Parts: sequence; C-alpha cells; structure tokens
Amino acid sequence: MAKSPETEHPNKAFGWAARDKSGVLSPFHFSRRENGENDVTVKILYCGVCHTDLHTVKNDWGFSYYPVVPGHEIVGIATKVGKNVTKFKEGDRVGVGVITSSCQSCESCDQDLENYCPQMSFTYNAIGTDGTKNYGGYSETIVVDQRFVLRFPEGLPSDSGAPLLCAGITVYSPMKYYGMTEPGKHLGVAGLGGLGHVAVKIGKAFGLKVTVISSSPDKEDEAINKLGADSFLVSSDPRKMKVAIGTMDYIIDTISAEHALYPLLGLLKVNGKLITLGIPAKPLELPIFPLVLGRKMIGGSDIGGMKETQEMLDFCAKHNITADIELIKMDEINTAMERLGKADVRYRFVIDVANSLSPP
Repeated sequence: MAKSPETEHPNKAFGWAARDKSGVLSPFHFSRRENGENDVTVKILYCGVCHTDLHTVKNDWGFSYYPVVPGHEIVGIATKVGKNVTKFKEGDRVGVGVITSSCQSCESCDQDLENYCPQMSFTYNAIGTDGTKNYGGYSETIVVDQRFVLRFPEGLPSDSGAPLLCAGITVYSPMKYYGMTEPGKHLGVAGLGGLGHVAVKIGKAFGLKVTVISSSPDKEDEAINKLGADSFLVSSDPRKMKVAIGTMDYIIDTISAEHALYPLLGLLKVNGKLITLGIPAKPLELPIFPLVLGRKMIGGSDIGGMKETQEMLDFCAKHNITADIELIKMDEINTAMERLGKADVRYRFVIDVANSLSPP
C-alpha cells in the first residue's frame, strides 16, 4: 500500500497545496526526504508565484498530479549539507529554481543544459529520482541535490531576487543563445508581465534599445519611467504598428494568451528573430510568408541549465536587476492567484514564507 505524503519520508514538512483543478490552495502536511550525502536542506525564506504555478494548480495543461505544492522561485538558507557537498555550507543563502534533478549523463547534461535532459524532473508536480513526488516552495523546507542549488549572490535581495530563478533565466538564456545581446540593437518585448518586465531590465543591461509592445496603453508610463524602456508600442493601434514595421532586430514574446504572430513578425527587420517564451494553452497560427520573404526566424527557449542560471544571478547582482514584486503572506495566496489570472500584479507576487507559514 502506498504511503501517505505525511509518512513517505522521515522528516515532517508543512506547506500549502492544491487538491483538485479548482486550484484552491490550503494547508498541507507532508514529509521531506533525509538529507543525503549530495543534498542541501534549505529553510525557505521567500518563494515567487509564477504563472506556471497558476496553470498547474488549475490543470490548464492537462498533466497536474494532485496534491500539488507549487513554487519554483525559492530563496532560503542552507541548514544542512551532505558530506559530499563542496559548493555550499550551512548558513549560506541559496536559491532553488525550476528543476531539481536530471540524469547527469546525457548529451544535454554534459553541456550544462540539464533543463533539456529527457529525465529532468521539475521542482514540483513531478516524480523525483527516488520515485517519490516532488513538492515545491510553498513550504517550510526543501531538500535538493547540490547540482541544482544556486549560490545567491551578495547584494541581490532575497525577496525581489527570487523571481529571477524562473523569470530571469527564462529571458536571459534565449538572449544569450540567439545572440540578442549586441549593444545598440533594437529589442521588442511583447507582453509586460512577470517575464516581460525582467526582459526590459536585462535588455537594457546588455545595452539594447528596448521597446515594450503591449495591448495595455496604461502601462506606457511605467514601462518607460520605471522599468527603463526606450519606447512603448500599443499593439492594438494599427497606425502605430504600421509605422514600426521593419524596425526591430529581435522580439521576445512573453504573451501566454492566444495571440497573432503575424503583426509581431512584421515589426522585425530582415534576419530578425522572434523568440516565444509564453505557453498559450492552444497552438498559435504560424504565418510562413513573412518568414520566407524576410529570412526571419521563430524560436523558443525554456529556462536554462544550472551553470547559466548562476551566471544570470551574478549578472543581475552586478547590474542591480531585480523583479518588481508585491510581497504577500501565505494565507493570501488564493487571492493572489485570482489576481494573477487577471494580470492584476506589478509584476510578480512573492510569498514571505518564513514570516507567514506556520502549521495550524
């Protein structure tokens, strides 16, 4: 007979979980594995609330496996390290992102691309290497193999730095891979949410000219005066879109709702690149004419490997890049999820786990 979440492992744990596709989260008792010789046990201080958390608790993508304890933007303190752990010691400030294991022997793992390993497992809503279920960061503690733990750089705040573990690497990795870092080039950022607002900041740090492309005209002042974008393009204004045709070298598309790609492709110069990061529930239509006639490219990208994620954190610390956050208590999570669903957050909720999560 299968063991209950509470008795599966030796160490008692507590968090908040969704039990079904209503997505409602409530207090949940479970257990964590013993700290192994390659493991780091982390006392969680803060955890960001990612759009993936919302999709997963509501089973929008069809592969949720309840109960789900979400959370993959985790910052905390190492409280225990195994005897083989060389990179961390007790008391270190550390991060845990989207993945917590991979096979460590395939071509992707050998190239520090653990995120593309066929046997990679996510921080939550997945089965770990020991065959038991992974529970994420909406909880007191987590135990993770040292390869998947990140050093949180000095000077990077724990609360507003937490979302970088998903949102930050999700935009940093494609910019590096697709060569979108050449100073003076023109980057369009489609969608100004959790990913988009970080893309603006990272783009500016690389020396790019950055234009925000959004259907919400009310975000213009914030995009330019607060986030540092150079210009703002209202995608629902045909006249302004027409003037901007053929002006951009690259576009990062962070929109997770269904949307047309044709107008975005039109904004690109010859040889332009459109990189899609949002994951709409239904397939998008792919117009081939603008790709062929302008030698344009559409690509995708999913987070990054551990080495690159560490590089991104160090880059953000050096350039004072953090997410703009709204700090919430654990028991405010259901309201926060509702607001996230309506895009009513500037620009990322972060749960103050250490100060607001306590077992009933």
